[in-house]
Amino acid sequence: MLEAFLNIFRIKDLRNKVFFTLGVLVIYRIGFWIPLIGVDQTELAKAAERAAVDQTGFGRLLEYASIFSGGSLQQSTIFGLGIMPYITASIIFQLLQAVVPALQELKKEGMSGQVKIMEWTRYATVGLCLLQGLMWLGFLRTQNLVHPQFQVGGGLVIFYVSGIAALTAGSLFLMWLGEQIDKYGIGNGVSIILTAGILSRVPSAFTWVVKNFDPSIQGGESKIGVVGLIVLAAGFLFVVAGAIVITVAQRRIPIQQAKHTRGRKVYGGQRHYLPLRINHAGVMPIIFSSTLMMFPASGAAWLATRAAQVDASSWWSSTTSFIAQNLQIGAYPYILVEIVLIYVFSYFWTTVQLSPSDMAKQLREHGSFIPGLRPGPRTAEYLETVISRITYVGAGALALIAIIPTIVSQQLGIPFFVAQFLGGTGLLIVVSVALDLVQRIEANLLMRNYSGFLSSGSGDSGPRIRSARG
Repeated sequence: MLEAFLNIFRIKDLRNKVFFTLGVLVIYRIGFWIPLIGVDQTELAKAAERAAVDQTGFGRLLEYASIFSGGSLQQSTIFGLGIMPYITASIIFQLLQAVVPALQELKKEGMSGQVKIMEWTRYATVGLCLLQGLMWLGFLRTQNLVHPQFQVGGGLVIFYVSGIAALTAGSLFLMWLGEQIDKYGIGNGVSIILTAGILSRVPSAFTWVVKNFDPSIQGGESKIGVVGLIVLAAGFLFVVAGAIVITVAQRRIPIQQAKHTRGRKVYGGQRHYLPLRINHAGVMPIIFSSTLMMFPASGAAWLATRAAQVDASSWWSSTTSFIAQNLQIGAYPYILVEIVLIYVFSYFWTTVQLSPSDMAKQLREHGSFIPGLRPGPRTAEYLETVISRITYVGAGALALIAIIPTIVSQQLGIPFFVAQFLGGTGLLIVVSVALDLVQRIEANLLMRNYSGFLSSGSGDSGPRIRSARG
């Protein structure tokens, strides 16, 4: 492992890519120290801290948004929206490509069509930045988190114009940085920036564990003891291992290539396989379900508060209070609905991305078939059955990973910003990006006859690449 790490810096091209990527990430983190004009940063930090402890709708909004922005919404800086608008626009166009014929034709055109779709995605990103920036600044005003001189008159105009312009420019700059990583760095630029934002919260989580550690066996009130620390560390290792397994797991369907004769020679006949990922939807079902659950939960909490202010003894107040309690994070109905939504979105995303009929058609056009099945409709039916079954398993694993942070936070009294590293969206994103980065570095090392992280060997002219038989 150490030798493979040192090999990265022995290759000039790979070393430059790594340093360039690290330099971009440094620029990305510098933007978190540039606040927006007019926002009372002290009061905003206090409100965010109270909301995180009370798990209110405001707290849920901050925790979810912080996954994509690195926690900058709690500071309200120029990178407050993070890369989330671009990710949202990309997801929207991916879904539209499956239902809009014009986008389907562009996709079939190859690189030129993808360039056009990417251009439209950028325009959609600008629109989302303007909308989300306006909503966020308006929310800050309703919470009295803006300085008085920026609440009325010309100050209010300056607050909105400068705030929306700064947030939009910040998100577009991050989008541009991600594209620069794609060209001159290593890894997927947007994913790297997203992962850096998530990992930036690790020091605060580690600091909380250190400050609240109690050397006694059980630990004191609002403290974590030795047993709790061991359980926390073991749970982290177990969930990370499970996330890696569910990310790389495949269902390999054997494929036989048909033989054909040209002159006196026989071609084809090779056997290979068709890899189908167990979790083809990735982290998208958790993102969709979390987003969908956030709005009714926050809305129910707001209605319960308003009803209690009007008449705390009315039936409307008791009803809204009951609904709000059952939609709180950690409540049984909340967890149950979230699991159902993860299954629904897993099947939806897989259906949009994978078409068994198209896969069967491509196999037949390339002269391949699944042994024991006739090409065409029978193959498509078999692939649809397999995809349906593996999606059920993948959705179950996603649901388990998604609810672990909620259960740990509620049952053990651990803040959500600490428990989120035991599962959920952030952990899956970090694991998938880390695996992709390791595979890219491995490919660069092996291409230049160096041993990578997954191979070993030695020799005078460099490490030897071993075959499948060793």
